[in-house]
Amino acid sequence: MTAIKGQIAAYRRSGETGIHSLDHFALVVPDIEKARTFYAAFGLETRPTRKQIELRVARNAHCWGLVAEGARKKLHYVSFGAFEDDMQKFRERLKVLGVETVQPPKGYESNGIWFHDPDGLLLEIRAAEKTSPFAKTAFECPSAGPNERGALPRKQTRQAQPVRFSHMAIYARDVGRSAEFYARTLGLRISDRAADVIAFCHGIHGSDHHLIAFVKSDGPGLHHSSWDMGSIGGIGLGAMQMAASGHERGWGLGRHVLGSNYFHYVRDPWGSFAEYTADMDYVPFDRDWSAGVHDAEDSFYLWANAPPEDFARNYEIE
Repeated sequence: MTAIKGQIAAYRRSGETGIHSLDHFALVVPDIEKARTFYAAFGLETRPTRKQIELRVARNAHCWGLVAEGARKKLHYVSFGAFEDDMQKFRERLKVLGVETVQPPKGYESNGIWFHDPDGLLLEIRAAEKTSPFAKTAFECPSAGPNERGALPRKQTRQAQPVRFSHMAIYARDVGRSAEFYARTLGLRISDRAADVIAFCHGIHGSDHHLIAFVKSDGPGLHHSSWDMGSIGGIGLGAMQMAASGHERGWGLGRHVLGSNYFHYVRDPWGSFAEYTADMDYVPFDRDWSAGVHDAEDSFYLWANAPPEDFARNYEIE
């Protein structure tokens, strides 16, 4: 425990208050068994509780997603992790900003602070362990040597499983306003923007290029959750296993410009996406990222097939 506390202190931006992780998200869907089947095929552990399922990755005890059943698909809330000794500072900051705090949703345990973003999405800041990486996640791209096989027969491959939760993208009516709100309240930094279409934000205590992104829409909702595979091979195997399980709709393989990550998106049963990703740019706690505003057509993807026409369609508001 002492070693862990020492590591956190060594990788923490001194003198500034900001969340350190995207702790978890919560969804409501009209068919929880269909959600369990989808995320299990995706390679996640789906642990049932009394009223919902928990989304985890293999060999990691952290719960990164909660899925409950309701009348229609909805992004219920997003929870961010903060250092415990910063919690009072967040309370004071929200009060100074005039942001009204609310009670946690009924039935959800919390030690945190709850409030709404400009589009009405419920947010939480909770005291929690840092789950965002302390350094850039390892990226594997092995190459076989002479007289060696570089790939296994298909029947010998195992299920592709994410190594960790990476980030999420949510819809916002005004991406600039939302990015600024999250920066003021949560202490996030804006990494990059593509015109007024999308904005990316990272954490100040060391995080990927973005923990959260905002996609232009007429209302709130989930565009995608993203899960790090650690390799292009993992992304490809994940795409193959999802197609084999009946989930062929999506987009990829490709590589983004802003964030630089490789990707393959899979459409879920309600119109959002789950993304396999790897090798995203990383912003250390002691560096400032050179942010920019980019042309949308030149900063979406470096290479890929054409995205689906409804890739940015928000089905939650229809």
